[in-house]
Amino acid sequence: MFSQVRFNLRTKIILGYVIVIIGLSISILLINERVITMKKDREYITNHDLQVHNLSNEIEKNILDMEDGKRGYLITGNARYLAPYNSGYAIWKENYVNLYQLIADNPDQQKNLDSIKGNIEKWIIEAAEPVLALKRENNPEGIIEFFKTDPGKPYMDQMRAQFQQFRNTELALTENRSLALIRDNEILLHILNLVWFLISAVTIVIALITSKSIVGTIQAVTSSIRSIVTSQGDLTMRVKVNSKDEIGDLALVTNELLMNLEEQNWVKSHITEMATTFQGVTDLRLLTQSFINKVAGLVEAQYGVVYLRKLSDKNDYLIKYASFAGPAEEVGVQKFRMGEGLVGQCATENRIIIVNHVPNDYIKVTSGLGQTSPKQIIVAPIMFENSVLAVMELATLNNFTPLQQQILSQIVEPFGTTLHNAQRRTEIENLYNESQTMAEELQVQTEELQTQAEEMQTQTEELRSTNESLEEQNLFVEQKSHEVERAKEELEQYAEQLKQSSQYKSEFLANMSHELRTPLNSLLILSQFLVENSNGTLTSDEQEYARIINSSGNDLLALINDILDLSKVEAGKLDIEIGAVNLTELPQVMERIFTPLAEQKNLQFRIIQHPDLPYLIFSDEQRLQQILKNLLSNAFKFTESGIVTLSIRKADPLEANIALPHAGTGDVIAFSISDTGIGIPANKRRLIFEAFQQADGKTERKYGGTGLGLSISREFSSLLGGSITLESEEGKGSTFTLFIPCLQSSTSTELVSTYSESSATIVSSFELAEPSFTHSATLDAMNIEAAQSEQKRLNELPSSRNIFQGKQVLVVDDDVRNIYALTKALENQGMQVIAAHNGRKCLDVLKLHTDVDIILMDIMMPEMDGYQTMRHIRQSAAYNELPIVALTAKAMKYDREKCLDAGASDYISKPIDLEQLFSVMRVWLSKS
Repeated sequence: MFSQVRFNLRTKIILGYVIVIIGLSISILLINERVITMKKDREYITNHDLQVHNLSNEIEKNILDMEDGKRGYLITGNARYLAPYNSGYAIWKENYVNLYQLIADNPDQQKNLDSIKGNIEKWIIEAAEPVLALKRENNPEGIIEFFKTDPGKPYMDQMRAQFQQFRNTELALTENRSLALIRDNEILLHILNLVWFLISAVTIVIALITSKSIVGTIQAVTSSIRSIVTSQGDLTMRVKVNSKDEIGDLALVTNELLMNLEEQNWVKSHITEMATTFQGVTDLRLLTQSFINKVAGLVEAQYGVVYLRKLSDKNDYLIKYASFAGPAEEVGVQKFRMGEGLVGQCATENRIIIVNHVPNDYIKVTSGLGQTSPKQIIVAPIMFENSVLAVMELATLNNFTPLQQQILSQIVEPFGTTLHNAQRRTEIENLYNESQTMAEELQVQTEELQTQAEEMQTQTEELRSTNESLEEQNLFVEQKSHEVERAKEELEQYAEQLKQSSQYKSEFLANMSHELRTPLNSLLILSQFLVENSNGTLTSDEQEYARIINSSGNDLLALINDILDLSKVEAGKLDIEIGAVNLTELPQVMERIFTPLAEQKNLQFRIIQHPDLPYLIFSDEQRLQQILKNLLSNAFKFTESGIVTLSIRKADPLEANIALPHAGTGDVIAFSISDTGIGIPANKRRLIFEAFQQADGKTERKYGGTGLGLSISREFSSLLGGSITLESEEGKGSTFTLFIPCLQSSTSTELVSTYSESSATIVSSFELAEPSFTHSATLDAMNIEAAQSEQKRLNELPSSRNIFQGKQVLVVDDDVRNIYALTKALENQGMQVIAAHNGRKCLDVLKLHTDVDIILMDIMMPEMDGYQTMRHIRQSAAYNELPIVALTAKAMKYDREKCLDAGASDYISKPIDLEQLFSVMRVWLSKS
């Protein structure tokens, strides 16, 4: 019967404590009674015995005071000496009465006290009062006679003896009482020890009984869990416990936890398996078919189909791509519009739809033995970054369990990423194949054109040699003329195809730039936050890791820029912006950039400026600095010890005529970069100016790099009308000299154009178009002064923190990484950030937030790009003056003009330089 009773831990513990409390209560009652008795005895000794001693001493003191007062009066005759006598005489009886009452329980002591009282009274009557009367009567002879007999001394001696005996008796009584109290204390101590022993024994027995009940059961649970752990994570094991208390409840909860963990482990393992299975598959039909087969088997579905989303300019369809155990191809719906049917509605609402109680005339699940209708249908969207890429529909003869629904909801997200990657890879491969095919066709057509040109040249020679027989061969010449005309038309067609191929290449580079710069943007911004470590939460190693990430990102950005610059130069689409270059500030810029590198490598860095240099020249300062940076970077890279020197001087006429034969009589500036590095062999000096080339394989492996720096420097120097020469000795060092024409007039543009067309350093497979200049080169003293005035005005603007504090900025970008990075950077400046993931959401946000102060607009976005969004914003008169800064990862020609034409206030390319962004925002916010 008791085996069925639930005797829980609380009851066991409370019962043990109740027994202990009962024992303690009984002991406390016994001890309390004893303590009360001892307290009474102690109080009696304290209040009675001490008071008896005090009163006896007080009475004796009163008599002595009377004796002293009497003698003082007798000797001096001064009545004030009688004060102690009168005081003692007034209070000794009162003290006597009090003492007599205290010793009422001791008749013997009362008799002793009565004897003392008689002697006191006799001393007053016979020895004190008579002599005082004689003194008052001024009878010295009588006083002398009185003291001859002195009847008071025997009384006084007897009283002292009596008081001493009285007190000794009281001391003996007090000592007896103290000894009794000590005995009582010892008895109480023994009682306490006995009680402690009994309670301890009872407590230990109860603890052993209770702990055995608890620990035994816990050990059983622990043993079961340990066996699960030692069996290499076998989650199918269960805890077996027969206890009917909280430990039994623990076992049940543990079993439930193991069951839940087993289910979650099953879900995660299949999600991981699905994610790894489809990696690298680029065929969309194979990918979707494999996916639906795998999912259907996983959730025990008897029918399944995948609809892939196809977007075009006018249509947005969901097209059937793969099916599992489906009917024949002509049966069922092959495509849906967005919002059409459950499939289209699922894609529109971006949510899972479950249909229960499927009617019998719905789709049939067919096998070799027959067919039947499904019981439940589930339609799930497959997404990537909140954009639906496909829709999956599954049907089952049973109901999908919650676990199966859970794995379905979790498995579509990683597959959306896989599907997106496959689509992008397919698009890139298609573009690459088309580009390769067109390039091959263009190469074949070019070879045919060259062959035809050679034939035409041969025919021309033949025509010249047979000039005398022209009339006889007129018909032949006319036929050849028609052939030449056809060849010319074909050549024009080939030229048009070449132009179109160049356009494809430019678009490909622009798209690749966007794809590469977009992740770089957030990488560089967030890694810079980690390097700054403003919260002080990172260790020095973690800050070093962040610096390495930031440096690697900048290196990758520099490589992207180099490739784009080189492609623009080869295509003749790189703009040159002519402006004033201050030759006194240029060395300071180089020194500021390369001095830390020199100190790091333990090298000397020396800059030499010759005194005859002009203050200003006209050139493209950005391209000029980039050439010098590339040459100095190479010098430091290949120099392990010694010195790197930058020398700026005027080239002598002979040297200038050799380097720039078309410079005429104008001055030429020579920038020489010398090093004491490894040097370059003579047979490698032309090779190093080719793209992606270095001196040899060993150099590339040891020093790294892409080999683009010198190639880009050569092309830039050509566009600036200059050239680069090289002097080197292997093992001793190299000297690269950049020659730039010294332009100092409004004819700078024409001169640079002339020089660049005639420069001998240009080697390209394309014919370079004449550079277009976006800025005028006519900067006279007035323009320079105006520029300095504008710079001074910008310097006087409020700091970023003051002007940004509390301002609202709307960040429009489809990449959540960029939004996160920019949000952190802008919030650090005190701004309030509102985010929108595309153009349409941007317009919706502006309707809700009419007090936005500035907009940061990404260009490449789905649904509505940045150009369309800015045009819609500018259509509203309320937003005509709202500053809009365009942000784009494309870096192709005319992007800035397109942004400004679409309504942008300013333009910044990605990856974003935060200081540049803050500077631009500061200018526009101060204007607004």
